[in-house]
Amino acid sequence: MNAAVELDSVSKRYGRIDALRSATLAIQPGEVFGLLGPNGAGKTTLIRLLTGSTQPTSGSVRVLGVDPKRARAYIGYMPQAPALYEDLSPRENLAFFGGAHSISHQRIDELLAFSDLSARARDPVYQFSGGMKQRLSLACALVHDPRILLLDEPTAGVELRLRAEFWSYFRKSAAAGASLLITTHQMDEALFCDRLAILNAGSVIACDTPKNLLARGRAAIRLWRAGECSTVEVANYADALPDMLHRYGLDPAITRIEVEHDSLETVLRALVEERRA
Repeated sequence: MNAAVELDSVSKRYGRIDALRSATLAIQPGEVFGLLGPNGAGKTTLIRLLTGSTQPTSGSVRVLGVDPKRARAYIGYMPQAPALYEDLSPRENLAFFGGAHSISHQRIDELLAFSDLSARARDPVYQFSGGMKQRLSLACALVHDPRILLLDEPTAGVELRLRAEFWSYFRKSAAAGASLLITTHQMDEALFCDRLAILNAGSVIACDTPKNLLARGRAAIRLWRAGECSTVEVANYADALPDMLHRYGLDPAITRIEVEHDSLETVLRALVEERRA
């Protein structure tokens, strides 16, 4: 399968600052791909390269097999800070951003409903809260039903119900063949992605499924035997737990077992610290 998005040994330098260092990634059609990392890791620079708004210092970037500038008609981009015309209404913003794609009034109505802004469709955006602007910004990115979606913190400031609806939409888009690249600081949302790349200081330090990344963490196994609790920390829970039980011979005196896994945030932090060491 040809990748929808490809970065091959991409570096980007601003003066003396290396924003990206030999980054290599491939995102497949129909994949929800998460991009994690601390502030300044290079996430926004990577997205700017994919939109064609900046060029790599070295390496190659391809979107749908071509230079990102040639693929812009198929890319939907939502920046971290909403890029909206605040004197215009949501309906007018959607009509403006969709103007180059000849979208219908029905499509605008669908997106207003999706973003829960139908009742405020004709009010000026400057009256809106940060969360409402975030919802409208996402609707503008989706206006032309793009094949590539680049979403920078799409659910920041969005309440839980709408966040769930957004992720349902993301999944439906992926099922229809769209490719999504999502940056997020929400670790619970990162677990919804098919794969995750972790950026640190411009380098890709890990790229894998959430399940496999979590497996890199440690687990604390607490076992109650004859009323006493013992705790063992292990690096590979799936293999370590059977070994533990074998040692006890499945003793009937064992009345309870608890396993506490490292969170994705803990694993990410450990990977970043490991690179710094």
